[in-house]
Amino acid sequence: MATTEPTTKRTVLQGEPPFTVDDLLTFPDDGNRYELFNGSLLVSPSPIPLHQRAIARLLRILEDAAPPELEPLPEVNLRVGPRDFFIPDLVVVSAETLDRTELMFAPDDILLAVEVVSPSTQMRDRHIKKVAYAAAGIPAYWRIELSEGPSLHVHELAGEEYKPAEKHEAGEIATLLVPFEASFDPAVLIRPRA
Repeated sequence: MATTEPTTKRTVLQGEPPFTVDDLLTFPDDGNRYELFNGSLLVSPSPIPLHQRAIARLLRILEDAAPPELEPLPEVNLRVGPRDFFIPDLVVVSAETLDRTELMFAPDDILLAVEVVSPSTQMRDRHIKKVAYAAAGIPAYWRIELSEGPSLHVHELAGEEYKPAEKHEAGEIATLLVPFEASFDPAVLIRPRA
């Protein structure tokens, strides 16, 4: 993930559409998050602070609940194919996979992918990534809707598609079993530290 503010200058990117993951590796660190869907470039600014808080809170919840052989990680590189590359907000992988991966994870490595919906990523988080993650065989996909209190939408793979989402509202305890048991109220994801 980029660590600088997005630039207002025009950025010149190497390669020509449709882009490949190899092209993506030559892009500058200009404050934007670059992803690919079927060679089309998806560009997002760095996440807003509330988005970052939600990921930090969820990471802690998952770290506390995870068995030793599983690792929750924020913002990893996920190479789905030569022209498909995503940076999920959070994933769960095996510790063994983590130890052998240098730069990019493969879809088979991911047990859970999580996206926090921002105004600039609504379409891709609700539709594009949901379809892409299911087609890649990722067993579980969680979508956090900050504008809903927040709410947690849990999708589990059934064949080549995700089942309809199980929605958990702020103020209720969500007890989840995949990829391991974890229980929490989605409201805690945006609360300030006590």
